Amino acid sequence: MTDIWLLVSSTVVLSAPLVLAALGGLCSERSGVINIALEGIMLTSACVTAIVGVATGSALFGAAAGVGSAIVVSLLHALLTQAYSIDHIVSGMAINAVAIGGTNFLAKSLPKLSSQKVPTFGVVWYWGLAFAAVVWLAFYLRHTRGGLRLFAVGNDPEKSRQMGLNPVRIRYVALIGTGVLAGLSGTLILSNAQSFTDGITAGRGFIALAALILGGWKPWPTLGACLLFGLFSALQLQLQGSVVFGFVIPSEAWAALPYLVTIVALAGFLGRSKAPSGLGIP
Repeated sequence: MTDIWLLVSSTVVLSAPLVLAALGGLCSERSGVINIALEGIMLTSACVTAIVGVATGSALFGAAAGVGSAIVVSLLHALLTQAYSIDHIVSGMAINAVAIGGTNFLAKSLPKLSSQKVPTFGVVWYWGLAFAAVVWLAFYLRHTRGGLRLFAVGNDPEKSRQMGLNPVRIRYVALIGTGVLAGLSGTLILSNAQSFTDGITAGRGFIALAALILGGWKPWPTLGACLLFGLFSALQLQLQGSVVFGFVIPSEAWAALPYLVTIVALAGFLGRSKAPSGLGIP
């Protein structure tokens, strides 16, 4: 019974950052903006949260700075794709590369980030925010004017223009939502670790994007996909060191389990998920 409870609690802990990041991606992609920059946004948020938190000794200032930096990076993606018509994939890859390189440099230049405990809010607050965000976003998309406009722009931006909507403005607002949610994901990851280390997000932005695709760009199915990935992440932690058929499987193999499940899931369901028809269209 203890093992089951530990598995359930670990699943919740490990899936919460994925839920926040995936919902951030949903805001972006439902508006028609392809966003593979979630990893870079989360990494930036975690790094800035650590820097400001250590400098000020305030969890509030640290979290606010982290989310604010995530909004800036997210709006940069909007600017590059909407104002300068840069390919969405290229823009996302560039943001990820800059974020990975920049945070790596800061981690090496500021050793206090990894050696000193960062003041943060309790992770329980973030878990509540993650699952409350699912409820709120599901309601917003289906039952509010803003949500219906988001659907319209993401499905057919040209017809939306003919109906008097401004797709670019709606996309900028959607990317702010992406920054808030992905930024909270980054601060949550930092809160779990208590200190910043190079590559702290460990590819979870890409797993969140996979969960979004598996969830068909819908809040509740996306939550289910995040919980599934969180479950396999929890399993790999519990199974490390276990004997299987008389062999001790290396810890590296168990650590690769969540990413292997991501690849297999995408291979099996990618063609079945229907993306917003206006995704990537100016």
